[in-house]
Amino acid sequence: MSHGIYLVQQGLAELGYDPGPLDGLYGPKTSAAIMAAGANGFAPKTMQPATYDLPWLAEGRKVMGLHETRDNAELRAWLKSDGKTLGDPDALPWCGDFVETCIKRGLPGESLPGRVGENPYFARNWASFGRDTVPTYGCVLVFERGPNSGHVGFCVGEATTGDAFMVFGGNQGDTVSVVPIAKSRMIASRWPTTFPARPIHLPRVTLAQALSTNEA
Repeated sequence: MSHGIYLVQQGLAELGYDPGPLDGLYGPKTSAAIMAAGANGFAPKTMQPATYDLPWLAEGRKVMGLHETRDNAELRAWLKSDGKTLGDPDALPWCGDFVETCIKRGLPGESLPGRVGENPYFARNWASFGRDTVPTYGCVLVFERGPNSGHVGFCVGEATTGDAFMVFGGNQGDTVSVVPIAKSRMIASRWPTTFPARPIHLPRVTLAQALSTNEA
């Protein structure tokens, strides 16, 4: 049990979001509650219900918490639902497949030109997606992971310490989850071309877990 996670769960519950049992364990319900609260600017749910989220994030939230081994069949079916897939998430790095499926299902008119269209499963190729943007809620963030590898996910907040983004993505602890990743690892921040730019807004989150260092 983590006392920090317990405090986060307690705060979410007080705002009206359901983090599951107040047990100090970071599970799918706690992760989903953070996502819902973040989409609502961490306002109390009873005062400002979160009735809308960006369409590509809404798609990803449908599979929040799914694990590449435990929920393999359900996760594979969802990753295939956009018409193409890398393959078995239990055997292959699937963060790019997750982002591609969210974009294709949430923004069917969005094209994937260049390198990201040729191979959306190589995380660093997402640096050519859409248009450049300052980090904002819902944007695609690309991170380095060693000299040649990378990771890609969606920005849903930043740490109150100022040194990490909260990233919603796949293949994070083998699941669809939200994890903190150091800002120093970011190599690109991108926004879809077919969706209007949103105001710069990053919900601030008190970290209750260590920074993610290896998302594979």
